[in-house]
Formats: sequence, C-alpha cells, structure tokens
Amino acid sequence: MDFMKANPFWQDRRVFVSGGSGLVGGWLIEALLREGADVVVLLRDWVPQSKLLSQPTLNKATIVRGDLSDSRFLERVLAEYEIQCVMHVAAQTIVPIANKNPLSTFESNIAGTWNLLEACRHVRSVASIVVASSDKAYGDAEVLPYCETMPLKAVYPYDVSKACADMISLSYAKTFDLPVAVTRCGNFFGGGDLNWNRIIPGTIRSIIRGQAPIIRSDGQLIRDYIYVEDAVSAYMTLGKALFHNQQLKGEAFNFSNETQKNVLELTHVILDIMQSPLSPIVENRNHGEIEAQYLNSSKARTQLGWSAQFNLETGLKKTIAWYQHYLGEHCLEETCA
Repeated sequence: MDFMKANPFWQDRRVFVSGGSGLVGGWLIEALLREGADVVVLLRDWVPQSKLLSQPTLNKATIVRGDLSDSRFLERVLAEYEIQCVMHVAAQTIVPIANKNPLSTFESNIAGTWNLLEACRHVRSVASIVVASSDKAYGDAEVLPYCETMPLKAVYPYDVSKACADMISLSYAKTFDLPVAVTRCGNFFGGGDLNWNRIIPGTIRSIIRGQAPIIRSDGQLIRDYIYVEDAVSAYMTLGKALFHNQQLKGEAFNFSNETQKNVLELTHVILDIMQSPLSPIVENRNHGEIEAQYLNSSKARTQLGWSAQFNLETGLKKTIAWYQHYLGEHCLEETCA
C-alpha cells in the first residue's frame, strides 16, 4: 500500500496487456494490479497452469479472448475499454520452434505487432505503447555488448521476427507519430515459466527429479539472463516515462543486469545453488543460434533511471524456490491420484 501511495501513476490507469499467459505477461499483470491499474488482458489460449490463470488476482483483471491477427477486434477492445497504456509482450518465444516452423512465429511476432499498432493508431486514448523486442534482433555482432546504436542484423527466424517487430514499431513512431518505444532484453527467467526446453526451468526440474540436466547445445553459447521481476520493472518504467515524455517515442532501450554466462556455466551455478552432485549431459545437437549475445543498458540507466535489482544468483534462488514449491505440489497431486 505504501508503495502505491509513493508511485500513484498506475492507479486506475487503463492498461492493455497482450501475452498474458506467458512468463513476463503473468508477472507484469500481477504487478500492475498490485499498483491499482485497471488491466485488460488479451488471451488467445487458455493455459490453466500459467501464472496468470493460477493466481487469485485473476478476478481483478478483465480478460478478452481473441487473437492478434484480428486488427478490428483489437481496435474495438482498445476503444471500448478506453485504453491508455499498451504493453505488447505476446510472442512465440521458443527458438527451436521458430527454426522448425517459422511461419507461425512470423505470423505471431511480426503480423501480430503491426495489427496491434494499427489498432492503436486509430484509438486516441492510447498515449503509451511498449513493444517487447529482444537482444536477438541485433543478430551476430563483431563487438559486444550490444548498444542501441548498433544496426539490427538478424538472420535466424526467431531473431528476424523480433527485428521486424522492432523496426515496424519504430516505423509507426516516426511515420504516424505513435507513442511507441521498444524494449530489448536478454533471456527471461523466473517462476512460472513452464517451457521446459528452456535451460533454466528444464535444469531445475531435472535436478529436482534427480536426473542429469540436458544441454542441447555445446554449452558454450553466451547469453544475457534477466530475472522476470527486473523485466517487469523495465516495461513499467518505460511505459510510465513514455506517457510523460513523448520525446521517447521511437526509442529503443536495452535492459540487462550486465552479467553474462555461457550455458554450461549457468547450469553449474544452478547445480551449486541446489547442492546437487549431478553432472550435465552436453548433447551438442542444437544449431542455428548465435555464439554470444549480451547487452549494455547504460541508456536505460541514464535516461530512465532504471537498473536491475536482482543479480543472477539472487534471481536464480527465487526461481528455484518457486519450482521446488510448484513441482512439490504437483508430485503430491500425482501421488494422491
């Protein structure tokens, strides 16, 4: 309650969130509701085990069932609910799926973005739009870390889908004076991510079950990992700043704790925190990914006053605790059944 009084911006603010059943969407909606926002959630798939649908706060949000492919539906929702802020975090986020089935990824991540922005363009109440891009949009770079002045040189399907959404967003800002800005983050992690083929939830689940963690790549891919509560803080900070400062429209911001690890190192950090004697199995069968990707977030620090509040180890400890509770409950349910 004290936090809400100190930060009243979101109280009664009408916010539209796409991608509510995803990891970031679930945490973002919970944070917005906690600060008193009037949240409208676009939900395409009903995923009972998602953080959004498993939380008691669900009845405080308005759920609209629909798809980003329907721009007229989106325009109706934005207009009828008099939406002021839009948080576009919906996406097909799994890289191997994008490599196997690029069409669905392009339809979701690219067409979904332009449909939503086109709807926003026709609804006058919308004053702040945050679109989630990714560090993958930069593609392979000779010099790291990435900074916002670097060109987007994506090649692989998922990376291209995020680069296209990124550029479309900035195009709408410049061409139509739309109040949209872009976030570029690394790999999200936190409790509630049930995509078990991702390295962090998959590793934690394996260790809890007493199984050796599986690394699909050679273990040497270097990535930027950002805890989900820091990601939520990034979106909300940018959304609020954009609402007050229209000079930020058309800008992109990197958000990172600026600590990168390769996959093998990350796996061993998790093993150490969980005090497990297991050793990972390195399969070296994953291809079509960039060797090293990580971000410089000095622009977000200087222009937005944002900085990460969780280092990698602190975020992992909170994440591990969530999965231990979640998987422990499910094991009990399965035993009872």
